[in-house]
Amino acid sequence: MKSENRSQSKQGKKSEPVELTGSEILVQALIDEGVDTIFGYPGGAVIGIYDVFYRTPKIKHILVRHEQGATHAADGYARVTGKPGVVMVTSGPGATNTVTGISNAHMDSIPIVVFTGQVPSPMIGNDAFQEADIIGITRPITKHSYLVKDVNQLARIVHEAFHIATTGRPGPVLIDLPKDILVNKTSYKKITQLDIRGYSPTYKGHAQQITKAANMINNAIRPLIYAGGGVISGNAAEELRELAIKGNIPVTTTLLGLGAFPEDSPLSLGMLGMHGTWYANMAITECDVLLAIGARFDDRITGKLETFSKKSKKIHIDIDPSCIAKNVPVNIPIVGHAKETLPQLTARIHKLENKEWLETIAQWKKEHPLKYKMSDQVILPQYVVEKIAEVSKRKAIVVTDVGQNQMWSAQFYGFRHPRTLLSSGGLGTMGYGLPAAIGASIGKPDQIVFCITGDGGFQMNIQELATAVKYKVPVKVALLNNGYLGMVRQWQELFFGARYSATVLKDGNPDFIKVVEGFGGIGIRVVDPKDVVPALKESLKIKDKPVVMEFMVAPEEKVFPMVPAGASLFEMLEE
Repeated sequence: MKSENRSQSKQGKKSEPVELTGSEILVQALIDEGVDTIFGYPGGAVIGIYDVFYRTPKIKHILVRHEQGATHAADGYARVTGKPGVVMVTSGPGATNTVTGISNAHMDSIPIVVFTGQVPSPMIGNDAFQEADIIGITRPITKHSYLVKDVNQLARIVHEAFHIATTGRPGPVLIDLPKDILVNKTSYKKITQLDIRGYSPTYKGHAQQITKAANMINNAIRPLIYAGGGVISGNAAEELRELAIKGNIPVTTTLLGLGAFPEDSPLSLGMLGMHGTWYANMAITECDVLLAIGARFDDRITGKLETFSKKSKKIHIDIDPSCIAKNVPVNIPIVGHAKETLPQLTARIHKLENKEWLETIAQWKKEHPLKYKMSDQVILPQYVVEKIAEVSKRKAIVVTDVGQNQMWSAQFYGFRHPRTLLSSGGLGTMGYGLPAAIGASIGKPDQIVFCITGDGGFQMNIQELATAVKYKVPVKVALLNNGYLGMVRQWQELFFGARYSATVLKDGNPDFIKVVEGFGGIGIRVVDPKDVVPALKESLKIKDKPVVMEFMVAPEEKVFPMVPAGASLFEMLEE
């Protein structure tokens, strides 16, 4: 009898598909999407998922110390790898703690997928314990969001989310997971083809528009390329370089575009805008054809809109049609992906006879260089940035916080490669630097990662030092300690009679070295300019833990050039 049963089991009907819980389906879908790293923090609503993680060695889970740290770390991971960063948090406060990081990724077009736990479906809307309407809260700051209502839809939703986050203009996608969905069962099948109604980004630019743009460029006398973060996220740095060199066209970039074009090129003008170079802002003002690529003409770039680049005809290439002509009218709009569109444009242009224009720019560079007054008595923050570039041979990944440290890094490092500057551009998020640097180091473990931060921003997510220690992340933190909220203090000095209202930190700052050592990291305090380089070189020897170098910098050093709020780009203040 037992023998017959065995025979029937071997020769009988095909076995039914194995049913998995929602938690198991989610993790398998992540594996099928190529996810190898997740940044997260567990809680009751997602405890089932974490049980599956425990049994799934294919995915490395990085336990952060705050959910905001998780989103910034995923953001940093995404920026250096080009792959979507993934976040897993619980419901209620776990979900709401991700809001700043999601908004940051949204403003800077960074692909992250955020999974939030939620109370069981029947309890939604009843003010249950740790319930928050995270879909409603984040709707304005996500590219798309999902509340999963049926376990049978879960696999499709996960695959759709990764597709949406990484295609077209990248951005964050959120998936809210009610607890009952995670325990319900169904079969799983990997979805390889997606057809999302109403979602079809345009990658190939219109040929006729590209021809018009080429003709306009070929007839230019003072052409200029203005490149934004879209060039980097679109992996189009090489295509930009080929276009600029063939056309002999100077290039200026936004903060997030730094590294898209090598700054050691004679065609490079560095960064433009509020704290951009004098010569970049004057080139924008005087050019007759402005080619904008993967940029959105934000207010930090344009200054006073009414006077922005009034002498130029404008061409705007962007994959997001809503960005074109949103702030500044353009003559030739081209909707398309930079990597696909730029080669078509390059093929249609010729080398321009613009010797006089290039000579004018060279003279501007000579007369108005980026500069600071060196001292052998006190450490200048610009000097620290220059020496970081020197000891790293400009091959490091540099992650900044926000404020003066961010602008000094942009001005004085000299970026030459894409995906080597990570910074909070659109949202200006203090506290971004340390967790994003951790994510970057985990994403690119073979590269040196420097975090350049201030004493204000560093304290906002200082708890993530514990994460760096736990996972042996050798991030090098250059803490520019000036005892103030530096950028706000600069504005107070220049425009508010030096009334330093609520910007003085020095009397309440902790002993940063003791704090770092308390977390298990290495702390080095530097007070003499001659010790800057030895400290930096010493940090490069440490391979298994974070190193924080506290540079006691000139307390009232300012960032120049500077375009005051509401002023035109040509109304720059110099040192």
